[in-house]
Amino acid sequence: MSSLRLANDNLAIDGNLAYEDWYLYEPIGDQDDTVHDTVPDCYPTIPYKLYHVCVASVSLAILLILSLLVKRKKLYKHCWDGAPGLLSPVRFLEEEGNKVLTVTVFSILFSSLCVLVLDNDPLPFISDSSTQNREYWKIMALLYYPAFYYPLIACATVRHRAGYFFGCLLSWCHCVVHLWQKVECPQSPKIYRYYSLLSYLPITLCLVILSLWYPAQLVKSFRQKTMMVAEELPGSGYYKDYLKNILAKRTPKRSTSRTKPSMLSRLRSYLCSYIYTPQEGFQFPLKLVLSLAMAVIAVYQVALLLLVTFVPNIQIVRSGMTKELTALLVQFGVVPSENVAGIPGEKELATAKHFIWSLEVCFVSSLVISCLLTFCMLMKSMVKHRINLQHLYQGAVTDVFYHSHKLKPSQQAVVSWMCFASFQTAFACLGLLIQHIVFFIGTVGFTFLVVIPLQSGTNMHLFKTVENMWPFWFILVVAVIAQNLLTHYCFLERGHLSNELTNRRALYTVTYLLFPINVLVGVFAGVWRMVVSALYNVFHFCRLDVSLLSHGVEVFDPGYRTYCHYLKIEVSQSHPVMKAFCFLLLQLCSHKGTKMGLQLKDVEEGVMLMKTKKLASKASKCQQSRARWSLAYTLLNNPSLLPYRKGALSVSTANGIPASVAKP
Repeated sequence: MSSLRLANDNLAIDGNLAYEDWYLYEPIGDQDDTVHDTVPDCYPTIPYKLYHVCVASVSLAILLILSLLVKRKKLYKHCWDGAPGLLSPVRFLEEEGNKVLTVTVFSILFSSLCVLVLDNDPLPFISDSSTQNREYWKIMALLYYPAFYYPLIACATVRHRAGYFFGCLLSWCHCVVHLWQKVECPQSPKIYRYYSLLSYLPITLCLVILSLWYPAQLVKSFRQKTMMVAEELPGSGYYKDYLKNILAKRTPKRSTSRTKPSMLSRLRSYLCSYIYTPQEGFQFPLKLVLSLAMAVIAVYQVALLLLVTFVPNIQIVRSGMTKELTALLVQFGVVPSENVAGIPGEKELATAKHFIWSLEVCFVSSLVISCLLTFCMLMKSMVKHRINLQHLYQGAVTDVFYHSHKLKPSQQAVVSWMCFASFQTAFACLGLLIQHIVFFIGTVGFTFLVVIPLQSGTNMHLFKTVENMWPFWFILVVAVIAQNLLTHYCFLERGHLSNELTNRRALYTVTYLLFPINVLVGVFAGVWRMVVSALYNVFHFCRLDVSLLSHGVEVFDPGYRTYCHYLKIEVSQSHPVMKAFCFLLLQLCSHKGTKMGLQLKDVEEGVMLMKTKKLASKASKCQQSRARWSLAYTLLNNPSLLPYRKGALSVSTANGIPASVAKP
């Protein structure tokens, strides 16, 4: 022992190594289990700074070229004297907005923002940023990345061959550089060696989709006769199909039997309510599709971060467990020991590793359950969204809201409409975190209080507590069973017409005598009420269509309030019957030699076209009668459009043409 100490002292003196640092890098436990290769920093051939500088410059040049192609005077004649304007990224309130393009670009944007939250250099132009200024650079990154990916989606809204061509160039540039960087540097030292690769997986898939979508649209534009695709009336197909579907003759419903449905059929119908099936003649608005897609991406990113943060570290702890650490756990009573002296052996070490492995299983299983539950809630919300939109399209406002609401735009409604998709994404992230915490605590408690004691026969604390409280549980069960039996046989008389109370004197006596015992039953019921209400709010936290508060105070729920205002804007501005009627009027005008190049502004105000003097003088009585009948039938089946019809008739001009009020 003295020779070993002398050797250590000599080595410390000769190698300039302090004695305290002798065991600093000594492996703990089995060396094969604890050797983890460190991932060195990887520098790709195309640095991120150079990539962003080049692509940002090219994107800016493309935006300028496309702005020159699309003159502002085509949309607003008196705005900036026809100067070029900023291209619109997405037409959220029109059905011609491509859902695939919008979802892919927003997925790229959101995934990029999720990655930069944990990055030391949020902005690619600034490297080795200090800790004090890092938060400011993150705020700047929240503004930079939307502008960086803006041309990817703006090239498609031009609906021009040049826009599709530039979109091909941009998408190919992003995709090739991104794939090249990931092939060169598949591993990273941040959090987990494959975290960067897995977190960029949605970005990679979306870039591949964009690289295929833009060429397909470019080839499709060459097959058309006209050069300018925007001259068509986009979105008219869906509105016409919707109108034909609601005006089609309905088959008479079969007479439903009055027999009570079986338990299996009720269970099947309940499970089907959580499965969204497409319905003919109905499409979700673009904002709803975007919000649900972003919620799925958010769940993936959060689940991946939780998984790579906990599992590798707990595996390192389990592989590095030694007898010395096991002795500490034995002293605290965490690991049971059969030795009298309390010195742990191989069995105690295996038990400690088994406990840590159980924690890992509980974490992974609770994360999987949380993800599945979140997906089920999002699927259920899709079914609820469709039902609410269909009711509001029919004018049944009270079937959706608990109080009567006017479906018209307001300041709060417009702000809520803008924030709806963002709120849905944030609520999905928070809901997954809360569900995971609750399920993890529950699975750990069930494992260490029930499963492991049943396997080992030790630490039976829960079973001993329940065994000592058997009189309490016995009196609860007896009280509940006795009250139900007395009510069934003594206090309730079942007749042919209605049920009546009987033996009231005995009923009053039993109620008085069982009052103290019912207090104990009430304690158990109160605990159960608290658990059920908490679990209900945790399960439905990610759903904005369900209020977590009661009907009287539901306005204090920001998620549900945002959803209600979103429905108001969506129904008032994108009613499919109103849009279909506008397209029919525009087609009627085009058949009579009217200029076909009508703008989207005229499409939104197309209801006013039928009351202009110029069109009324040329239209025949038969066509006027047909248009008036269509208007009357539309308003009769959609009462929610009546306020907008009255407001439109009070305007003196329609589409810049003097109009006179015509009788419907």
